[in-house]
Amino acid sequence: MKKQLFLLLFCSFFMFSGCENILDCVANRRPQIHDASFGDGRIGVYYYQEVTTEIKNEPRDNDYGYFYEINGRLPDGIQMFANYRTVSFEGTPEVAGTYTFTLLLYVDPPLNYDNDSGEFENVMCSDSTSKEFSITVN
Repeated sequence: MKKQLFLLLFCSFFMFSGCENILDCVANRRPQIHDASFGDGRIGVYYYQEVTTEIKNEPRDNDYGYFYEINGRLPDGIQMFANYRTVSFEGTPEVAGTYTFTLLLYVDPPLNYDNDSGEFENVMCSDSTSKEFSITVN
């Protein structure tokens, strides 16, 4: 009986609220920055670390445009480079310290996601995300 009541309530919810956006969020399609463990850097020694990104639960995530920004400060001598879905932090650190920064990811919809009207049909719950990282230079 509880199962039938739940099913009835679930169906009623979709009937009155429209299911297109709700189903998209049930699928939880959203940009994602993977965890990465940034090792310690050393002054004068080349440093390299990668962070990968994707659109969670989206099999066609290669079709999206990926754009990145940094909030905060990278160590002097280290730069960020974006190569589509991979972001690398590389260079030769010049100053000791702990540097905390936020990597921001923004995605643009693919050009081939059109509905019958010829307009973009948003299939994601969010088009941006961020994650905080730290690099310690000794």
